[in-house]
Amino acid sequence: MLESFILILLIGFFGGQIARRLKVPTLVGMVVVGIILGPQVADLISSDVLANSASLRAIAVMVILMKAGLGLDREKLVQQGTVALRLGFLPAACEALVIALAAMWILNFDFTTGLLLGCIIGAESPAVIVPGMLRLKSLGWGVKKGIPDAILTGSALSDVLLLLVFSLLLNFLVQGATSGVTLPFGVTVSAVQLLPLQIICQIVLGVVLGLVTARLLVLLLTKQNWTQNAVQDSLVAASVALLLVVMAEKFPFFSGYLAVMSTGFFLIELDAPLARRLRSGFDSLWVVAEIVLFVLLGASIQLQVLEKTLLSGLVILAIGTLIGRACGWYLSTLGSNWKWRERLFLLPGNSAKATVQAAIGAIPLAQGIQGGETILAIAALSILVTAPLGAWTIPILAPKLLERGEVDPTKVAIARRIVILAAIDTSPLASQVLTKTADIARRSDAEVIVLHIIRTNHPQEVEYLQKKSQRVLADIRHQFITSIGSIPEEIIRVAQDYQVAEIVIGKRGHQPWDEVLVGSVSQAVLESSLIPVIVVEDERIIPI
Repeated sequence: MLESFILILLIGFFGGQIARRLKVPTLVGMVVVGIILGPQVADLISSDVLANSASLRAIAVMVILMKAGLGLDREKLVQQGTVALRLGFLPAACEALVIALAAMWILNFDFTTGLLLGCIIGAESPAVIVPGMLRLKSLGWGVKKGIPDAILTGSALSDVLLLLVFSLLLNFLVQGATSGVTLPFGVTVSAVQLLPLQIICQIVLGVVLGLVTARLLVLLLTKQNWTQNAVQDSLVAASVALLLVVMAEKFPFFSGYLAVMSTGFFLIELDAPLARRLRSGFDSLWVVAEIVLFVLLGASIQLQVLEKTLLSGLVILAIGTLIGRACGWYLSTLGSNWKWRERLFLLPGNSAKATVQAAIGAIPLAQGIQGGETILAIAALSILVTAPLGAWTIPILAPKLLERGEVDPTKVAIARRIVILAAIDTSPLASQVLTKTADIARRSDAEVIVLHIIRTNHPQEVEYLQKKSQRVLADIRHQFITSIGSIPEEIIRVAQDYQVAEIVIGKRGHQPWDEVLVGSVSQAVLESSLIPVIVVEDERIIPI
């Protein structure tokens, strides 16, 4: 098992990075690595790991749903009214029904088996949709109308609906008839009649348990101070969230994944600083969880069953998306303030398949359902087609179809490259400027550009400054550059070229006036620069 995990993490990571350099979504590279390492090709993944792949994928999905909850915006959801709720039911339900009809026509399935296939294919993938929507939120695309928030919420609700219907249909096909349940007063109802109550119960209890869990985490992590750092906060929160998923499997009265997402949502409302710390921790957890999820996803794909149903499967997927899901999107956004371009964005933003299909696609075949092999093949095909397509088109089409708004840093982690410019001369003050820059860079995880404007023809001075920069900034990513020209103008030009966040300069030197960054230079930079400037005074000068 240890060797398998090394292969999964190491080769999966580099497979994703190769895909990124080829301008392809990283998950495509990870899925391909999974196919190669899996039993279909090289068979290098331990059978014990494959046997527990469902549990490992559940952990990864828990991480991404917690990230989704920590990124939801209550105000935007309220602003959208019932759009998010309708997105949770109508697109998935319409797609499942249309696929059922298409399967009856193309595959000669009966309606029940076709609807079973529709429930598998209609489920949306949080592993693809959540990272995509959170990235859009961090860049501001669609945030003005809360479009990413509506898609995130709708995706979680739709999976609750389809998984419940899938379980009902599976029991019907296996047992041959729906089992009845006797309620108090001798009333007997069928599973079909109980389905609306089950859906409501799963959603309501999931949200309530999310609220209770969020309050518990605030009590333990903030009020009682059981933890000392953000890593411990994330460890406790992830363990509690995973407990919700495990409890939902043992007691299927609530949606575990919805409870996890609700926990993150309520944490923002109850304790925003704690939510911000957890957001950072779960971002780090996702780096590992993403590799495990998609590599194991690739390993679970049955390539040999795709040949017989490739063409028919593609036709069914196209009909389900372009007719069924499109009708659901139209009905979901009817009466809203969404423009036609924003509605069109739902095509890539709300149709990716991956995790649910990998989790339940093989169940009908294992249960001996007629047509189970075909269902598995189409489920695998939906992953191979829609997951890469969704991950690729979401960032490409968002700038073309959505409006850009102001990013709310309290709701989403904003990954931003921070660069600091340190302008130094040959005076002793250069050491203090570099030390101040290093302190700022360590606290903000920034990169440093060290700039020296050459005023004299002394190469040894440049070499000396370069070595000093290397010594002071040894643990910080930095670059040493030189320039020739007017000192204030060159500082501002370089700062603009490198898009730096701050400029650090010295106020006073002890060499000839035209060879150092003296007060007049710092004053000129302060007056001309639109970028914040930090002026370091010579600590050796004792005021009289």
